[in-house]
Amino acid sequence: MKIKKLLFSLFLSIFFLHGFAQKSTVTKAEKNYDRFAYVDAIDNYEKVAAKGYQDEKMFQKLGNSYYFKAEFSQALKWYDQLFTLYPNQDPEYFYRYSQTLKSNGDYGKADQMLEQFNQKTSNDKRGLLFKDNRNYLDEIKANSGRFEVVDAGVNSVFSDYGSSILGNKLVFASARDTGGVSKKVFKWTNKSFTNLYWSEIKPDGEMGTPERFERKINSKFNESTPIFTQDGQTMYFTRNNFLEGKRGRDANKNTLLKLYKATLDREGQWSNVMELPFNSNEYSVAHPALSTDEKTLYFASDMPGTLGQSDLFRVKINGDGTYGVPENLGLEVNTEGRETFPFISNDNELYFASDGRPGLGGLDVFVARIGTDNSFYDIQNVGEPINSTQDDFAFLINSKNRNGFFTSNRSGGEGYDDIYRFVENKKLTCEQTLSGLVTDLDSGQILINAKMSLFDANFKPLQVVQTDTQGHYSFPVDCGKSYYVRGEKDEYQTNEIPVVTKMFSGRKDLPVVLERRIKPVGVGTDLAKTLNIPIVYFDLDKSSIRKDAAYELSKVLSVMQQYPDMKIEVRSHTDSRQTAKYNSKLSDKRAKATVEWLIKNGINSVRLIGNGYGESQLVNHCSDGVKCTEEEHQANRRSEFIIVSIHE
Repeated sequence: MKIKKLLFSLFLSIFFLHGFAQKSTVTKAEKNYDRFAYVDAIDNYEKVAAKGYQDEKMFQKLGNSYYFKAEFSQALKWYDQLFTLYPNQDPEYFYRYSQTLKSNGDYGKADQMLEQFNQKTSNDKRGLLFKDNRNYLDEIKANSGRFEVVDAGVNSVFSDYGSSILGNKLVFASARDTGGVSKKVFKWTNKSFTNLYWSEIKPDGEMGTPERFERKINSKFNESTPIFTQDGQTMYFTRNNFLEGKRGRDANKNTLLKLYKATLDREGQWSNVMELPFNSNEYSVAHPALSTDEKTLYFASDMPGTLGQSDLFRVKINGDGTYGVPENLGLEVNTEGRETFPFISNDNELYFASDGRPGLGGLDVFVARIGTDNSFYDIQNVGEPINSTQDDFAFLINSKNRNGFFTSNRSGGEGYDDIYRFVENKKLTCEQTLSGLVTDLDSGQILINAKMSLFDANFKPLQVVQTDTQGHYSFPVDCGKSYYVRGEKDEYQTNEIPVVTKMFSGRKDLPVVLERRIKPVGVGTDLAKTLNIPIVYFDLDKSSIRKDAAYELSKVLSVMQQYPDMKIEVRSHTDSRQTAKYNSKLSDKRAKATVEWLIKNGINSVRLIGNGYGESQLVNHCSDGVKCTEEEHQANRRSEFIIVSIHE
């Protein structure tokens, strides 16, 4: 008995110690997670997960830790478990889960998650962009195949990204370890902090051996994403909050990102490093880009006024070297996700990376045209092979030779992030054709020589064509724009149709039907259809003529006055509610009420016949016992005016 008690006590002790150790490991993981030490957090969380521990917050944070490190396949593993065991999640998890599913090529399920994300948020731009562009994969496919992509030739087994051109040099950020005495590690990834490096771009396209950029620019923290003025005298770059040996921290003791400026001195050295005045210890400002006239600086930030996780901003560079007030680029560009790594080409186009717009997964590269009023429009995904299922960003292009560089963490690279070089063989020009067949509304006959006019959204005339011998018309139009198409022809009523073109190259079919002003009538013609008389003008279980019906009946009256020998049969019909006998009587009363109205207004009774058909000639499936809407039942409550004889 004592032995059993001893064994039981030993079991309890082991169980207690195991539970205590597990709780201690989870607590350590949460502390690491809260200070953005995601690698350490993952290590601790996965230890307890391997022992069968299941917890909603643990799965969330494991998925998030990998997601924030852009290791989407691993994030997917934990989000899968999260949604399997705890399917009722906040909207943001549906979006992240969708992104990780895309990284695995599962676009069907990813779109299902986006549908649910939309239902939960209703006004999130990321969901609305998906809702308005469900064929986004078609757009990406149409824009793909325009680039030849190769390894840039400067990559290491570490992270290399965010390049820029300075003369014949490629300047970029790298986490490669140069063997310093004390290796600094970035807790987010457990990899070395990045410094700036440069590599010569040789005339034959080969790259020289990467060398460290100047010591005054590189610090013991992260430097990245430089940009240089065209004269090579000024540079802007990103660095952790560190200047003149002093490290800055926010209220949570985190060292965020800031933008810095340096100038080239007389000795050809970069000096006079200063931070830009709109930086703050409390938010990040990063990844600079210059406008073509170098009077505007673009950048990414999560400063107050940011719409999402990071937005794109711009700020004026004044002639005296001061700066204006940063301006958010707005909903034309930004979403609730991440917009980052801007670049302005010499064609005055904004390239940027986003995970808030419909894409292939992770960050995708997009391009927007910049209008003369500095607005942004015609935003398009640049397609494969620039974009992949992983993060693709830091795109730059030479507008003259169409060569450029970008960064990606796609599989098959040298390290965590890699720089790729590309040649664009075909510029992204979105071309849409708006065309269609013009026909007669009643006969379906094609109409040749119809005048077709194209107007913009403000009804400014753009083009006029005639339909050809096959009844076709065609207009070349811009992508993603609103237009009006107007069809005109003698003896026909004008028809005007609004249309919005697609966001990618292709053809949009817009058939146009025209209705005759004067329609031929003969024996058997239903004047209700010829005159477009609404089919409903009796209330339920009523046989009295409604006021709005009197207006429609006056059309029949006018035709009968025009043709004094015309005779018509008024046919009245009901829906299937009530009994067949009741409906027969009701329809007969309605027919007689209609005939009496016409007689009262001057039509001889010998020219009129009134018959009720009850529910015997329903126009739809709504017979006895079938559940239908009120609108469907109303369609059966109608009158017809059939010409039984007419003399010209």
